[in-house]
Amino acid sequence: MARGVWGWVPEMPMGALTLTAVAEGIRARQGRSREPPSTGPQPEPWELKPEAEPQAQAIATHSETESGCGATIPEAGSEPRSPERPHQVPQSSWEEGVLADLALYTAACLEEAGFAGTQATALTLSSALEARGERLEDQVHALVRGLLAQVPSLAEGRPRRAALRVLSALALEHARDVVCALLPRSLPPDRAAAELWRSLSCNQRVNGQVLVQLLWALKGASGPEPQTLAATRALGEMLAVSGCVGATRGFYSHLLLTLVTQLHKLARSPRSPDMPKIWVLSHRGPPHSHASCAVEALKALLTGDGGRMVVTCMEQAGGWRRLVGAHTHLEGVLLLASAMVAHADHHLRGLFADLLPRLRSADDPQRLTAMAFFTGLLQSRPTARLLREEVILERLLTWQGDPEPTVRWLGLLGLGHLALNRRKQVRHVSALLPALLGALGEGDARLVGAALGALKRLLLRPRAPVRLLSSELGPRLRPLLDHTRDSVRASAVGLLGTLVRRGRGMLRLGLRGPLRKLVLQSLVPLLLRLHDPSPDAAESSEWTLARCDQAFCWGMLEEMVTVARYDSPEALSHVCRRLVQRYPGHVPNFLSQTQGYLRSPHDPLRRAAAVLIGFLVHHASPGCVNQDLLDSLFHDLGRLQNDPEPAVAAAAHVSAQQVALLARSRGRPRGLRLPRLLRLAPRPARPPPVFANSPFQRRSLAGRWGCSGPCRA
Repeated sequence: MARGVWGWVPEMPMGALTLTAVAEGIRARQGRSREPPSTGPQPEPWELKPEAEPQAQAIATHSETESGCGATIPEAGSEPRSPERPHQVPQSSWEEGVLADLALYTAACLEEAGFAGTQATALTLSSALEARGERLEDQVHALVRGLLAQVPSLAEGRPRRAALRVLSALALEHARDVVCALLPRSLPPDRAAAELWRSLSCNQRVNGQVLVQLLWALKGASGPEPQTLAATRALGEMLAVSGCVGATRGFYSHLLLTLVTQLHKLARSPRSPDMPKIWVLSHRGPPHSHASCAVEALKALLTGDGGRMVVTCMEQAGGWRRLVGAHTHLEGVLLLASAMVAHADHHLRGLFADLLPRLRSADDPQRLTAMAFFTGLLQSRPTARLLREEVILERLLTWQGDPEPTVRWLGLLGLGHLALNRRKQVRHVSALLPALLGALGEGDARLVGAALGALKRLLLRPRAPVRLLSSELGPRLRPLLDHTRDSVRASAVGLLGTLVRRGRGMLRLGLRGPLRKLVLQSLVPLLLRLHDPSPDAAESSEWTLARCDQAFCWGMLEEMVTVARYDSPEALSHVCRRLVQRYPGHVPNFLSQTQGYLRSPHDPLRRAAAVLIGFLVHHASPGCVNQDLLDSLFHDLGRLQNDPEPAVAAAAHVSAQQVALLARSRGRPRGLRLPRLLRLAPRPARPPPVFANSPFQRRSLAGRWGCSGPCRA
């Protein structure tokens, strides 16, 4: 038994003790310690409430029936025996001791009465606390402290479970006070407090009320305050219990959005010097940082509702790391929304409804998080149909006028998701195109990438405006093929390939105006980007060149693939010969474009440009290239022969010789009229350029699949 102000209580059948007897004992002790002696009758301020007495008597009768034996119930006004104390116990410790004993006696009653008597016990316990004549909130706090002190010393089994049910009985009537009393005890992490939270989670009659109180505690505090961290940790403890997530019905989406918004606030808040900048997902044991507690609570919320695949998708895509990052939080929100669209669509309607009021919130983290969720949920066609397309489009276009680039970026992503909905009519394409084309000139790479993605989705629609995009993308798409961001280059090249594939029918019909011009202007960048340091950009260039070969009937697919996969000089020579023969008037443009890549900061691109110039000059006729261009090429190739990379210098030397040979052929004096046989005699062929094998590592698909090379026996 517990040691309270009544000392060591002898062993007795606890089921015989009732809350009425405990209350009478408290009343008697209070009367002896506080009231002065008097001869006349005094009023009884500690009398139990009349409506609580029948419930206590019912519990007493049920307890005596089940226990089979009785015990002497202390009379009103009597004091239980206790050993003599050498000094006077302070009043505060006396009160906590009384409440600790009250908790244990209540546990004994619950142990005998069973779960059916929990509600009656809660009312009686509340009456006993109110009978003490002080603030009920203070008494609840004292009782919770008593439970925290006594529960660790109780044995496992029925006594411990019954003691934990005292907290549940009290939370039935005073959930807010119980939560307020337990939250300060949850920091630093305490095993007893965690056990009390889990016991509240197991009780289906109180877990919903407690979760609501924790939700309000989480929303009421601003910033990473101790109360917020304690509420987040408590939510994680409760939601980790199997079956507790079912109690969130009605406010599941609200709780999920609150946790995600809390992560955004934590990511934007200044960090203390001792706080790690990045939370490592490989931590074992209970989480210690505020962000890790919020992530674990979010995982428990999703897993408990059957969203294990959502958690798995987030882990595989690095979504949890993005959620806790200051600059990547919104990307994590977009990944979470995409995973929920794929694997937890039963919550999308509730999330969509809770998002709409938050879109106009004055709090930036709440508003931006809601915008990211709104954008991600547009991938779900049933969810997008909850609002009219005109309303969604107007909202997304309004975001394009926001001065913050992040808002414009989210708006462009939303326009891309909206363009995927094939059931929507094409009448809104005219409103989509100006915003998407205008974003291609943005300085922020995120905006450009989002606009490229949206335009590609727009081209995938059944009646895409291919001819209009072919003319509008010409001056905008060409500079993006050489963008500094790898993802933008890959997206721009892929958009060109999609445009060529969709416009293949027009090319066959002879409508070769803007699209043909765009492809010829982009041909040299596509050939050189086969050697791009970015694997995505190189593979995208290979795919786009294959689409161009199919649409223009070049018949060079095999050679292009050989150049892309093996960096073969012979295959590149065949490609250049075919291009010079097919487009002789574009040879100067091909050479001028290639000349610009001689100044590339990447060694593979400089070498590829020098090799391409050598083959183009070798296959070109003297009349196709003017002397000024030849002089400029010879000058730049001469400077490149001093390149610190030996492979680049060697390739420049070979190509410079080809330029000199072409210049000599062009400068040969023309004679007068010669006999017909002499005029038909061919000029001596220029020797072909010979380039050494490239020392740069070629792209290998084996490395991307985790293989180091071919297996050896």
